[in-house]
Amino acid sequence: MRLLPDMAMGPLFNAAGVLVLLLLTVLVPVGLMSASLRRHRWSSVVSWAGLLSMGFFSSLLVTTLVRDLLLIVLRIAGWMTPEVVHLSALGAPLVALGVTTLGFVNARRLARVKRVDVPIANLPPGLHGYAIAQVSDIHVGPTIRRPYLNAIVNRVNKLGADAIAVTGDLVDGSVHRLALHTQPLARLSAPDGVFFVTGNHEYYSGAEEWIAEVRRLGLTVLMNQHVVRRREGAALMIAGVADYTAHHFHPSHKSDPRRAAAGAPPDVGVRVLLAHQPRSALDAAEAGFHLQLSGHTHGGQFFPWNLFVPLQQPFVAGLHRVRDMWVYISRGTGYWGPPKRFGAPSEITLVRLVPA
Repeated sequence: MRLLPDMAMGPLFNAAGVLVLLLLTVLVPVGLMSASLRRHRWSSVVSWAGLLSMGFFSSLLVTTLVRDLLLIVLRIAGWMTPEVVHLSALGAPLVALGVTTLGFVNARRLARVKRVDVPIANLPPGLHGYAIAQVSDIHVGPTIRRPYLNAIVNRVNKLGADAIAVTGDLVDGSVHRLALHTQPLARLSAPDGVFFVTGNHEYYSGAEEWIAEVRRLGLTVLMNQHVVRRREGAALMIAGVADYTAHHFHPSHKSDPRRAAAGAPPDVGVRVLLAHQPRSALDAAEAGFHLQLSGHTHGGQFFPWNLFVPLQQPFVAGLHRVRDMWVYISRGTGYWGPPKRFGAPSEITLVRLVPA
């Protein structure tokens, strides 16, 4: 209604445009539900079509809204002409298509390594330069499969980190469907271990089964627990909590940073918490942690939805301070839903502890 009449391309073009919009409208929900289809071949095709449609439809909505706002300004200023109306109507879907295409390329490329130095007061000399490689929000599922994860594992292993943290939302689907595609995780390797905490999407996909599967692959699952690693007489604690909303699915999984830290040796010099959602940060700071590693937000994944993340989370991405604790929020290593990233690049994070 907002674009087709102003394109002035004739009734046949308008009819075709309406059919395309109807097709998009149907494909989006069908794509989201495609994992329930019994025929895997068709479910994959429908997933790709529906999720690409979702990404394009989202950008088309935004460009149409922006166009209307610009036309209002031009009308008030007295600069609006039929040519401007016509060209802007043609331009809106072209811009949406361009953004969707660029977003697809950004989403499907291998995440780049982002190096982050975290200054810790009174950092023991034995822990200077201690490195943790973080991956988060990979979302193995309808459009992210074994080759995509395999490339991530290869890049993470090449970093030579002291420890590796997988901070939740690893999967979107059941163990039965996705076990083959998560196998590359078994190759993750670090001297001090590979650690995993649950995200909210694990609870949508059968958390208990995935916890067992991740353990089978050789990762250490931290469910309100911690481990202590020692370097040159200095002690480092790596703790993990279940997802912030886990108690809604399994009351026994209630996220509890204090419980995760309970019983730590008194000589622990640095306390690191793995928590999927940034919302855990206040409780983590009160529990005495020095650093929290989180994900969940995807950095908004693509504009303008990054502007809405602060409505639910205290931070969108990057390194922030909560009282005496640092919290780092990864933009995610994969993506959820539409294979699209625009203005929020994916990342594999290498966090290093340095003296303050």
